[in-house]
Amino acid sequence: MRDIQMQTRAERNRLIEDNLPLVGYLAAETHARATNVPREELAAVGALALVTAADAFDPTLGVPFGAYARRRVLGAFADEMRAMDWASRGTRKRIKETVAVRDTLTAGLGRTATVAEIATAMGVPAETVSDALADAARTVTTLDDPSAQDLAGDIPLPEESALLAERREVLECAVRALPERMRHIVQAVYIDERPVKEIADELGVSHSAVSQQRSEAVRLLRDALDQFFADGDRPEPVSRVSASVREAFFARMIEAGGPRMANALAPAHGRRRLRDPDARLTTAYAAPIAVFGSPRMGSRVPHHGGETPWVCRSTPTCRH
Repeated sequence: MRDIQMQTRAERNRLIEDNLPLVGYLAAETHARATNVPREELAAVGALALVTAADAFDPTLGVPFGAYARRRVLGAFADEMRAMDWASRGTRKRIKETVAVRDTLTAGLGRTATVAEIATAMGVPAETVSDALADAARTVTTLDDPSAQDLAGDIPLPEESALLAERREVLECAVRALPERMRHIVQAVYIDERPVKEIADELGVSHSAVSQQRSEAVRLLRDALDQFFADGDRPEPVSRVSASVREAFFARMIEAGGPRMANALAPAHGRRRLRDPDARLTTAYAAPIAVFGSPRMGSRVPHHGGETPWVCRSTPTCRH
């Protein structure tokens, strides 16, 4: 009896040793199709499945051990990947169906099918299709992967959030300071998303006139951002309006934005950075508009060796 047991164990060990290369081959083949699963883990799971296959193998059934072991190893791989998968079976089924419909429509239309077209073909909401396509594009990596340190995140860093908030604040101020018609066109095109033709009919001008005003408004907004965030000398403007129109635009921004805006948008000639929150503007803006006078109405502020009377305009933004 003992000799039979020893012979059986020796045959079992021989089956395992002879088929270990099969585990390595299957692990490499599976890893090539599912790169998110480490090859080493697949090899370990496959080796364990090979041992259990050798223990359960019954040669009297007439099935070669290699074919039997292959099926058991691949089944173990599937169980391991299913356990590691972030998506449930229902989610995977939905992804597979959505991708299949998208590919079929793309082949029939000769172009990439839209979300609305896929949703119509499947009879599901467009949001469901969008979620399925987003899940299909999702990739998973291990924490040990060096490239994981370079993965892009949806949440900006604190300094990025602060910069984005500041840029948004400046941009909103600049939009409010645009000339009336430009402001109306920017609001209609970029906020209300109205067609240019409809805006042209409303204003009683041509389509090209609206496009020109929109382009010039965008250039003025770019001037405002470039000027506000400039570290050194005042950058060259990209807008094509006259200097007086541009300076009046900056003046309206200063009126709405206060000393911080004035510090950034002060004219290049004779400009100095304002450190005192109560510092006043130079007389370069006296022609377009007078803002932020001294605490008393009609007070005087120093200017280039003399004093020029400035009258504070009583506006909602006056900070006296």
